[in-house]
Amino acid sequence: MKGILIRWVVSAIALYLTALIAHYLHIGIKVSGAVPALFAVAVLAIVNALIRPLILLLTLPLNCLTLGLFTFLVNALMFWLVGTFVPGFEVQGFLAAVFGSIVMGILSGLTNKLIAPKE
Repeated sequence: MKGILIRWVVSAIALYLTALIAHYLHIGIKVSGAVPALFAVAVLAIVNALIRPLILLLTLPLNCLTLGLFTFLVNALMFWLVGTFVPGFEVQGFLAAVFGSIVMGILSGLTNKLIAPKE
């Protein structure tokens, strides 16, 4: 349980850092505080667990045709979807969602790799 909470907070920090990077690059991603970041990460986890597999299954032929690159667009769609439903977390446009999903994935992956227990 402790590990899940740590990953949740780390992902929220990664989302906040993504919004800061986007702000400096003038890309439309905004997070208005810690609570919206935590809520957005929780909703993103639920969306990625429930909706993303269905979308990936429906777009499997296109994903095979693009050698998996279409997955970036599906991830961006999930990021954008969360931005439309979570108050305090705003994603302005699909290109901002593509940028946000890539940066968020990199930051979350790196930080989770650093804090993961060694086996």
